[in-house]
Amino acid sequence: MYNTMIRAYVQMQAPSLAIWCYLRSLRDGFTGNRYTFTPLIKASSLLLPLSPGRLVHAHVAKCGFSDDEFIQSALIEFYSLVPDMETARTVFDLSSKRDVVLWTAILNGYAKAGDMKTAGELFDRMPERNVISWSALIAGYSLVGDYEEVLYLFQQMLELGMKPNESLLVSVLTACAHLGALAQGVWIHSYVKRWNYLHSNSILGTALVDMYAKCGCIASALSVFYGTSPKDVAAWNAIISGVAMSGDSGKSVQLFKAMLESGIQPNDVTFIAILSSFTHSGLVNEGLKFYNQMSTVYGVEPRAEHNACVVDLLGRAGLLEEAVKFIDEKLRDLGGGDCNIWGALLNACRIHGDVKLVNKIWGRIVRMGVADCGIYVLLYNIYTEAGCQKEANKARELIKEEGLSKKPGCSFIEVNGVLEEFQAGNASLIQRKQISETLDSLVKVLRSEASVY
Repeated sequence: MYNTMIRAYVQMQAPSLAIWCYLRSLRDGFTGNRYTFTPLIKASSLLLPLSPGRLVHAHVAKCGFSDDEFIQSALIEFYSLVPDMETARTVFDLSSKRDVVLWTAILNGYAKAGDMKTAGELFDRMPERNVISWSALIAGYSLVGDYEEVLYLFQQMLELGMKPNESLLVSVLTACAHLGALAQGVWIHSYVKRWNYLHSNSILGTALVDMYAKCGCIASALSVFYGTSPKDVAAWNAIISGVAMSGDSGKSVQLFKAMLESGIQPNDVTFIAILSSFTHSGLVNEGLKFYNQMSTVYGVEPRAEHNACVVDLLGRAGLLEEAVKFIDEKLRDLGGGDCNIWGALLNACRIHGDVKLVNKIWGRIVRMGVADCGIYVLLYNIYTEAGCQKEANKARELIKEEGLSKKPGCSFIEVNGVLEEFQAGNASLIQRKQISETLDSLVKVLRSEASVY
């Protein structure tokens, strides 16, 4: 009876009642078993960070169930969520029955912690792998942003004849979206349609919408979106954001209204997308109207990202003083130290060539102790373009003094199904000369066209 009640409470997302039920069972002289401790550890995971999980583990040991593979798997999952990978690894290492479930549990723990070196080593050592093992590893690489490795592993998995599951496909579509790997994304879409996944998985539909939008295929994104059911807030955000990236603010607002009519309430991500669309369209008044309605009409409190969108909106429109005023009046509670906000303002100064304002901003940034390499690189570029070499050198020196570093910019392009990567400053490219000559030709054509008008 107690096992049934504990399991039911966990399924009802009532972990405190599950723990209470177990304590009541102890008072009645009940001794727990594998069917008690597995859901009880799950309940402990739901109660993090203030969780009795370690005490439950002690009871597991006391009752002699430390070597039960189901309980060990649950314990590894619990300690991975704490996170305490050292204890999770101890549970794994002490196990005498390491089946594929246990290997996958510890692999998944390291992957979610972002330790892909250890996760990869464990994967290579696994005596047996299933689709869940592959999914855990691929999701881990997606989490840390190594999207090329995601596509490489996915290709390996397919060559071994394994059928991908839905969560794995979401990770791969995320990689396709970030890399612009449209051909692989289209292949996955065909696969999804063949197995009729879209009717049962809205997350997969959202990932497809995001992939098409980021690859610039808005028509395909809209087609997938309208064919996906049910549509949650993440799906609406994906299509609104995608349309916003294309610069169609009118369509973004249209979708926003349709979202409200469908009974879905917007969240903070929705407003980042909407505000961005107004920024790209230069519609300042409309953007400010939506920003001001966020908390009063929709109950969504503006965050630093929304404030940065407003600064970007004003700055790109040339309203630099208004952008500074917005920062001074609205963002005092942030201490004015958010890098996204100052980055947006500096970028606007660069667009409009306002070096005087840059000088004022720099003074404030230094006084606040902002340590962001991107900000100082932007300062360096602005001063270099304006011919202020002395100030540019100061920005460079600050980068060195603070020990800051910035990853070189990189971009990807897909040509005939092959993904090519280009890194800023990479002189080792075989096609470097051809690329430079092609770029020079394009610049000449653009200048020639511009001189006509």
